[in-house]
Amino acid sequence: MKKDTMLQHTKIANDIIYNIYKYIDTNINLDELSKNLSVSKFHMHRIFKNEFGKNVYESIKSIRLQKASSLLLTNKNSTITQIAKMCGYSSQTSFSKVFKEKFLMTPKEWRNGEYNSYVNTILTKSESASNSTADFSTLKPTILKMPQMRAYYIRHQGYDKSIKETWQKLQTWTLCNNITEFTQIGLHHDNPTIIPLNECQYIACVVLEKELKNTTLPTLLIPKGVYAKFDFSGKYGDVLKFMNWVYFEWLIGSGYETTTNPSYAVYHKNHFLSSDEKFDLSYYIPIKL
Repeated sequence: MKKDTMLQHTKIANDIIYNIYKYIDTNINLDELSKNLSVSKFHMHRIFKNEFGKNVYESIKSIRLQKASSLLLTNKNSTITQIAKMCGYSSQTSFSKVFKEKFLMTPKEWRNGEYNSYVNTILTKSESASNSTADFSTLKPTILKMPQMRAYYIRHQGYDKSIKETWQKLQTWTLCNNITEFTQIGLHHDNPTIIPLNECQYIACVVLEKELKNTTLPTLLIPKGVYAKFDFSGKYGDVLKFMNWVYFEWLIGSGYETTTNPSYAVYHKNHFLSSDEKFDLSYYIPIKL
């Protein structure tokens, strides 16, 4: 496939996922979306599957359920039916069915505290996170509004040490293009605290001072929004443990709820590239009241 065609297909796939996140609380019309993107519905599905490794419908369901799993814990005054509608489901019955298929428990059971057993199972899949002794209980966030950022990126399937290889490729790209001023960002399209680690979409990104022309890498937009920013340092394994803490301890008691914008980490020191596997980062979790 020619480079121009590859970049065009990547842009279409990114436009699809952007629209899914933006309209996740509605009945997403894929016929209308394909028309707006000037591509047939068949090719839209094929391009998306090639880019993300799963079909559009699977992605919509996954994003809706990730949002619902958080809202059930943070929106204490909303009924399960109301949360189902917030996530694009027409009825509580249909919502409860797909929720139980995914999390092996009903929304009511999840809300009543049984989510702990599920998320702990996910956490134990990472030996490094399980062995982490990091304590985040004293961390306090800064609340701020972040601008939209255009990033050059390489997508990675799975959340484990193999992410290092993707960061090395991105590092090679910056070196070959003599880029010295950039910001490294790890973007989480999936939440690895509730999605099996091997299924997570992780994106290694760099944001540049000036955009390049005729580059081999595609770009995507990191959404603007209000975020809670946490600054901390540590070693490999601590980030996943932090995410578990921030979503299932801090967020639940904070009075905020998260949005469908992806969370991301800005690396001041990248543990995937440092020989000692230690990091210094700022973690941004999207929030609203």
